[in-house]
Amino acid sequence: MVFSLFKKKSEKKQDSESTEVEHQDVPAVETEQPTPEPEPEPKPLSPDATEICAQVTAESRVKQPEKPTQPSFWQRLTSGLKKTSTAIGDGLWGLFKDKKIDDELFEDLETQLLTADIGVPTTLKIVERLTAQADRRQLQDAAALYQLLQDDMTEILTAVEQPLQTATASPYVILMVGVNGVGKTTTIGKLAQQFKREGKSVMLAAGDTFRAAAVEQLQVWGERNDIPVVAQHTGADSASVIYDAVEAAKARGVDVLIADTAGRLQNKAHLMDELKKVVRVMKKVDPDAPHEVMLTLDAGTGQNAISQAKLFTEAVGVTGITLTKLDGTAKGGVIFAIADQFQIPIRYIGVGEGIDDLRPFVAKDFVQALFQREIQPEKQPETQA
Repeated sequence: MVFSLFKKKSEKKQDSESTEVEHQDVPAVETEQPTPEPEPEPKPLSPDATEICAQVTAESRVKQPEKPTQPSFWQRLTSGLKKTSTAIGDGLWGLFKDKKIDDELFEDLETQLLTADIGVPTTLKIVERLTAQADRRQLQDAAALYQLLQDDMTEILTAVEQPLQTATASPYVILMVGVNGVGKTTTIGKLAQQFKREGKSVMLAAGDTFRAAAVEQLQVWGERNDIPVVAQHTGADSASVIYDAVEAAKARGVDVLIADTAGRLQNKAHLMDELKKVVRVMKKVDPDAPHEVMLTLDAGTGQNAISQAKLFTEAVGVTGITLTKLDGTAKGGVIFAIADQFQIPIRYIGVGEGIDDLRPFVAKDFVQALFQREIQPEKQPETQA
């Protein structure tokens, strides 16, 4: 028993000594940090695991909400005018590059301009002006003459670059006219949406009562954009529909009223007379209406657009032009003939099917897009996106 007691005392003494040793070692532990054990190198993934990781990474990238990059209007313009640019810009550059200025050059220039649907009267004016400038300046460099040609063509279009000013009246009444198939009703829908984006209140009048499809198309545009549409049954009097629309627009304080009309052939006298009636009826509600008679022309019709502009202007006094479908034709040169012969403001051009592909006309941008491969292609003009 004494031995057991002695043994217990010895164990306690050893424990005490051990505790003291541990306490004495503590300062050494605090001053010297233990060296971390090296982490094991990652094992290479199996081919299956690698494939799964790649799929997960790809899926995570797809799921990231990235906003798609929209092409600028300059890109859409140059792309839309590609066919006309080939006929004018590329074709003319081939005439002037490394050539001397002589009669043969001017004859070739005349042929090229006519081929691009610029028309005889306008082509002759351009060639005569260039010939006079070459003689006066004693030019020998065809490249310098090429630049003068671009300047001359820009000047022709600048004279008709006049944006629509809808703030001059309330409601500002736009009467849309044109033959069948030029994109008139579609243009109305695009304009309505653009005006609404600008914060304007808009109303539409379905004045093309001859075609049920035209009324339905306009109503669809109205529903999509929450825009009221005044319409009647198929075959109703177009003048009556538009009269009601003008009254409603005035009563509701609408900013812009756009009135559609039936597409009609310019050589049908009685149809043109009906259009005159529409204008007379509108003036009973508002003596200044319509504030804009906008003629829609299809660039693809070429020189036929000239005869349309002539007869519609004579019938109802066209005050503005929208030139559509420039992206689908090589006959876009007709815009120079229209500008030169009529001096009617060109309000909008259409270079595609999208809402933003209908844009206010800017002469300098248009000409640069035609010649963009030769005029510093790396430098784009400042324009709205």
